[in-house]
Amino acid sequence: MSEIFELWLDRIRTPIGEMVVAADRDGNLRAAEWTDHEERMHRLLGVHYRGREVRLISGRRLNGLTDAIGRYFRGELEAIAGLPVETSGTPFQRQVWRALREIPCGRTLSYARLAERVGRPAAIRAVGSANGSNPVGVVVPCHRVIGSDGSLTGYAGGIERKRWLLEHEQKANPGGVRTSGWLFSEKK
Repeated sequence: MSEIFELWLDRIRTPIGEMVVAADRDGNLRAAEWTDHEERMHRLLGVHYRGREVRLISGRRLNGLTDAIGRYFRGELEAIAGLPVETSGTPFQRQVWRALREIPCGRTLSYARLAERVGRPAAIRAVGSANGSNPVGVVVPCHRVIGSDGSLTGYAGGIERKRWLLEHEQKANPGGVRTSGWLFSEKK
């Protein structure tokens, strides 16, 4: 018999759609996904917690996580910076996800620079794959990763949501380096 892993769910309305948020009993954020992509969240939970039965419980036992995400969407951009996140995944995926949280709000980074930051400069596609497997969108800001030419590429929630999130955050960094309309943390 497999071990049962319980996650509590809450939903939050945002300017770009409803989001479902999942946390463990200790109040760690485990997943955040747009409800129109909720099937993706269930699939990723199944992959990340293989060998465990994941039981999802609707309720508000999320220790203020949903409130903090709501404050972010209302313009208090740093409200999500310190949220406790606990993810499964491979060591490489977790390394990429930690690096994503180091990209300052209002800035972007190319996949190539992210690969360099995790010490694997030739692993651009692997970094892209790890970025795409991120179970905690927005809080682990995979939307801050863009193409080397400054283009908006790959976001599981859709490019329009990525654009909205970046525009929402740009006001936090008015003096950044502009490349094709988006801000980079560092020049390449």
